[in-house]
Amino acid sequence: MTPVSSHSPHGQSPLRTVQVLGGGNAGSSAHVRSLAAGLVARGVKVTVCAPFDAERTYDFTGAGADHVHVPRSSDPVSVATLRTVCAEADLVHAHGLHASFRAALALGGRRVRTPLVVTWHDRAHAEGARGQLLRVLERRVMKAATVVLGATSELVDGARRTGARDARLGPVALPARPDRPAGPEDPDRLRPKVRAELGVIDRPLLVAVGSLEPHRGYDVLLDAARVWRGLDPAPLVVVAGEGPLRGELQGRIEDEGLPVVLVGSRDDVPDLLAAADLALLPSRREPGRSVLAQEALHARVPLVAGAVGGIPELVGDAAELVPPGDAVALADAVVRLLADPARRDELSERGARQAAGWPTEDETVAQVLSIYDELTQPTPLL
Repeated sequence: MTPVSSHSPHGQSPLRTVQVLGGGNAGSSAHVRSLAAGLVARGVKVTVCAPFDAERTYDFTGAGADHVHVPRSSDPVSVATLRTVCAEADLVHAHGLHASFRAALALGGRRVRTPLVVTWHDRAHAEGARGQLLRVLERRVMKAATVVLGATSELVDGARRTGARDARLGPVALPARPDRPAGPEDPDRLRPKVRAELGVIDRPLLVAVGSLEPHRGYDVLLDAARVWRGLDPAPLVVVAGEGPLRGELQGRIEDEGLPVVLVGSRDDVPDLLAAADLALLPSRREPGRSVLAQEALHARVPLVAGAVGGIPELVGDAAELVPPGDAVALADAVVRLLADPARRDELSERGARQAAGWPTEDETVAQVLSIYDELTQPTPLL
């Protein structure tokens, strides 16, 4: 890797950056942790402004960064804390809509203009009045940002439509999970262990991961499971995640006798994938770089996913893509794959090749630092 400058505009001291994170989903929080570690290793001073629970989970200080508690709130006290931290920064980098809005407020009205980089990992979605509020916040953030990095082409296009002056593709690497040991157990030994714990011995195991919310498409998954319960043997669908739809989904599972188990939030998703025959991603909306899709392809697990948002760009021809919201297409794709081991092997190989082309953590840090360098170097006099 070609080194890039990690010095301030005057070249006399390390570049001082502030990373601003809100409540943060797992993907953006892990990205900030990875970014902090990589930047510190390159001589950059990093302060992470995030809630205490994010620090406890992702250990930003363990990566060499300073941590300042800033709640997931845009109240005057939180903004004032952020303004104080950012006062000495050469550059501020915010992740996600709400964190970016707080950063824009904190940097507003200053005589010295500090560059603000915003990474859009996903796009917030809501209906009605809340949806209108989110669009207002997005426009405010896009106007304030010096550079917007979209994790997918769809997010870059959305940033430009919303008013970003400079929007670029900034792919985000899949960081290692902070709770995973450096040397994971052999997948070939782990697979029968996990399957036995789930009660899956002589039947296929299908795994879906994600919060139990409407856009995840779990209603479509349950519709498809009606077809799978007629197979012999019937596959077991394990859904890892929590959310407001748990009661509704559990009721359907029980009333309809569906071969689906809701196992709640899990910190062993790589283990579940290692044991799975197929991974399922039935989302209706997925504008960012799906963590499940990336982990499935890395693990060489055939993936069936909705052709929506950033998914086609991310997986290429290394997954079975179906129309989003189409339970019949989802069911048919799974039935075909379960009956075709050669096709599953082909997808496993394609998945490994596709994953090999994704940016590494090191490449992601290098790209981000090159942008920092661009924004903080003095403009030469002509």
